[in-house]
Amino acid sequence: MAASIKDVAKEAGVSIATVSRVLNNIDVVNEETKKKVLEAIKKLQYRPNIVARSLKTQRTSTIGMIIPDISSQFYPEIVRGAEDVANIYNYNIMLCNTDLDLDKEMEYLKVLREKMVDGILYMSNSLQPKIVELIEQLQIPMVLIENIDDQKKFPSVTIDNESAAYDAVNYLVQKGNKKIAYIGHKNNEGNVNSFRYLGYKKALKENNMKLDEDLIYCEGLKVEDGYKGIIKIIEKQKIDAVFCGSDECAMGAINALRERNIKVPEDIDVVGFNDVYEASVFYPKLTTIAQPMYDMGSVGMRMLIKIINKQKLGQSHYILPYQLVERDSCKK
Repeated sequence: MAASIKDVAKEAGVSIATVSRVLNNIDVVNEETKKKVLEAIKKLQYRPNIVARSLKTQRTSTIGMIIPDISSQFYPEIVRGAEDVANIYNYNIMLCNTDLDLDKEMEYLKVLREKMVDGILYMSNSLQPKIVELIEQLQIPMVLIENIDDQKKFPSVTIDNESAAYDAVNYLVQKGNKKIAYIGHKNNEGNVNSFRYLGYKKALKENNMKLDEDLIYCEGLKVEDGYKGIIKIIEKQKIDAVFCGSDECAMGAINALRERNIKVPEDIDVVGFNDVYEASVFYPKLTTIAQPMYDMGSVGMRMLIKIINKQKLGQSHYILPYQLVERDSCKK
């Protein structure tokens, strides 16, 4: 039979109220008494009744995480960073995968509200007006990871995606490349991928290179998108480099080129984005923009826990540093 709070109080020789104060981190219990209570909890393997406790405190010690695509190699490291911090502060995580589906995103937001989560870490490729409106209605503590809303209403953690893409394309230009293709996303929803496309365009313009729609393929960021995209591009134009909006996309492009006896980097330079683990073991090893994925998760979670506990944030919008990692998919 599971131990009760009454059993803990009896073992420690204190009142039930004292045990409750220790469990709720109320600083009126002296260290010696607190130590006795914690030792009794450990000895009896006591676990608080979360349902009863949440009804009283209006807290569940649970944080929701909404991610766009669990199959992507990008998000697991963010989740790991967030979970490590959540564990330090004794929060549980409820993970929701939306498959880049707007209706799913909206439904999960409502479900997490019904489950009385204390806050939400929200990851999405875009923040459509419907989502922003719903978040405001639900009034749940929220931190955005990977994205930022237009009016900066919600705290966020991201990198400067436009500058990162700009640097990647400039790097390709400095290698002497004249025809640089782009595979990824572009739209008018202000999402992170559209920022990468803007960086691509900016770099071309500043290097007096014409924007050629035949060199652009914007259908997605998965392996198959890179594979299909590069085939479609090289059927129309001869290129000497390609910038991809994700590492998976870059790997798909390289596979398609290899099947056609086009060598990377001897014939075509390829740059990816994110620096997932596979980028360092794929052949050829990918030159890519490295995002601090673990830090994005851990910083976002620390911000959210501060908001939940009504503590002041050092800053509301963190733009973390990125790095261009040079490997073997570009000419030396």
